[in-house]
Amino acid sequence: MDTGNWSKVTEFIILGFPQLQGVQTYLFFLLLLIYLITILGNLLIFLVVRLDVKLHTPMYQFISVLSLLELGYTATTIPKMLANLLSKKKTISFSGCLLQIYFFHSFGASECYLLTAMAYDRYLAICQPLQYPTLMTPALCTKMAAGCWLGGLAGPIIEISLVSQLPFCGPNCIQHIFCDFPPILSLACTDTSINILVDFIINSCKILVTFLLILTSYVQIILTVLRIPSAEGKKKAFSTCASHLAVVLIFFGGILFMYVRLKKSYSLDYDRALAVVYSILTPFLNPFIYSLRNKEIKDALRRQLMEL
Repeated sequence: MDTGNWSKVTEFIILGFPQLQGVQTYLFFLLLLIYLITILGNLLIFLVVRLDVKLHTPMYQFISVLSLLELGYTATTIPKMLANLLSKKKTISFSGCLLQIYFFHSFGASECYLLTAMAYDRYLAICQPLQYPTLMTPALCTKMAAGCWLGGLAGPIIEISLVSQLPFCGPNCIQHIFCDFPPILSLACTDTSINILVDFIINSCKILVTFLLILTSYVQIILTVLRIPSAEGKKKAFSTCASHLAVVLIFFGGILFMYVRLKKSYSLDYDRALAVVYSILTPFLNPFIYSLRNKEIKDALRRQLMEL
C-alpha cells in the first residue's frame, strides 16, 4: 500500500455520547457527583483499613488495595470525560490517547488479578480454615498484591507497542467515551487483523483465565459451605464472600463482553453502555458494596470517627 500521500494524525476527537448533546451540562454534573463519591468512598475505605489495626488481615488488606486501584482506574478516564463534556474541542493527542489506554488497561488487568487473589484468600479461609493463618501470611499477602500491580503494568505493553506502529491518516473521530483499543483500531489506515487477534489472545488469557480461577474457587467454597451443618454457620461463611462476588459479577460482566471477542465492535451504543458499567459504575458501587454490607468496616469507621 502506498503511504506517501498519507497525512499523519496527531490528535483524536473523542465523540462520547453525540446523541446526548442537548444535556451535556447535566451529564457533567452527574458524572462529577459520581466521580467525587467514588474518590471519597474508595479513599475512605483505604484509610480506614490502613488506620484500624483490627482490619490488618489479608482480606481487608486486599480490599484496601482494590480501593487504591479504583482511584487510579477512574483517574485515567473520568477527568478527561468531564473536560470533554464542557469543551467544544474534545481532542486528545496521539501520545495522550496511548497513555490513557495503557494506564486504563494496566489498572483493569491489576483488578482482574487482585479479584482472583481475593477469591483465593476466601477459598483458603473457608475451605482450609485451620491452615489459613499459616498459608495466607502477611508476607504472602503483600507479595500477591505487589504481583497484581506489576502484572497489570506489564500487561498492555505488547498491545500498545503494536498500536503505536499503526498508520493513522484520518478520520480521527473516536466513537467512544474514552480512548480504547477497539475504537482506535477501527481508525487505522491498514489491516488490523493481527492487532485484533493479539488483543483477543491476551484478553482471553487475562480475563477468561482469572474469571475461571475465581469460579473454581467459588465452586469449592459453595461445596464446603453446603457441608456446614448449621444454618448460622452457612450464613456467616457466605456473608464473607457476598461483597467480593458482587464486585466480580459486575466487573467481569462488562469486560468479558467488551474485550473477549474477535470483532472490532458490535454497535457503538452497545460498547458505550458497557464502558459506562466497567469504567464508571463498578468503581462507584464498590465502596457501597464493601461498606454497607460489611459490619467490620462500619465498626472501624465509627472507631476512627470517635478518635477524631
